[in-house]
Amino acid sequence: MRILIAEHQAERGQIWAGYLHGQGAEVIIVKNSDQALHLLDLESFDILILNLLMPDGGAIIISDFVNVRHPDMPIIAVTTGSFFSDISVFDLIPNARTVLQMPLRVDDLAAVVEHYATRKPSANSSPIKGA
Repeated sequence: MRILIAEHQAERGQIWAGYLHGQGAEVIIVKNSDQALHLLDLESFDILILNLLMPDGGAIIISDFVNVRHPDMPIIAVTTGSFFSDISVFDLIPNARTVLQMPLRVDDLAAVVEHYATRKPSANSSPIKGA
């Protein structure tokens, strides 16, 4: 399974990536919308983990791109704020499958990723092992 993490806080992204990699996933981390858009234009991913509070409105830019170019790619939205505590995120980000509040447990994140990524697996992907 290929996972793209869009997280501007490097340490948090590394923690998530390390855990998911340990569960058998290939994980790439980007820190801004430019990096995310570049990779999403060139490569395919099974799922996107997206921090909704990325600088410069990056989360909306990234999610709009995914919605157009990869309409079947699930987005797991994460946030530290309460702004998206209602269902408005699903109007803004059609590919969003859930919103997780930080801090979050990495094993919970892995379970959510496995659930949504395996609902419609791509031809060459496999679910996370052991999550």
